[in-house]
Amino acid sequence: APEKISVVRNPVITSRLIKLAAEVPPHLWLKEKRFPVILGAGRLTLQKDFVTLISAFAELSKRVQTRLIILGEGDRRKELLQLVERLRLHDCVDLPGFIQNPYAYMAAADLFVLSSRWEGSPNVLTEAMALDTPVVSTDCPSGPGEILEGGRIAPLVPVGKHEMLAAAMAGVLLNPPQPGSMKAAVKEY
Repeated sequence: APEKISVVRNPVITSRLIKLAAEVPPHLWLKEKRFPVILGAGRLTLQKDFVTLISAFAELSKRVQTRLIILGEGDRRKELLQLVERLRLHDCVDLPGFIQNPYAYMAAADLFVLSSRWEGSPNVLTEAMALDTPVVSTDCPSGPGEILEGGRIAPLVPVGKHEMLAAAMAGVLLNPPQPGSMKAAVKEY
């Protein structure tokens, strides 16, 4: 019977996460804060679809002066760097590789974007929200739709649609959510 079903959330928000998030990220863009900084993080693989994120950033950068940092390593690194060069974004996109403490980056970023084609349970989205960082996500299977309550909490866009992702990113940067709202949305985690 449905009334006997209970949801057990992945434990994501820990005291360790909060402690690490309080550290100052070493990245110059996050220290200077001359422009808003957008963050993506994960393995540089087809699943995470950073091609769509970089393409969306290219659209966004025509309207808003901003920066993009993508944390992680993977088999798509060379392809992503070539895309950054081809789109002439090398001055405003950085792929620093694997970072020991991504939480300091998350806490300092102006926006976290999950661009995945599919996920299990996207802890990275929950972690960013726990640090009260505004988010935008693709509506990929499975997880973001539930975490973001179908787009009520933060924008959900169709997978692979870089123009729609760019518009959602611009919307959040230009009209950020109330402080505390992201954190409150994931308090069960």
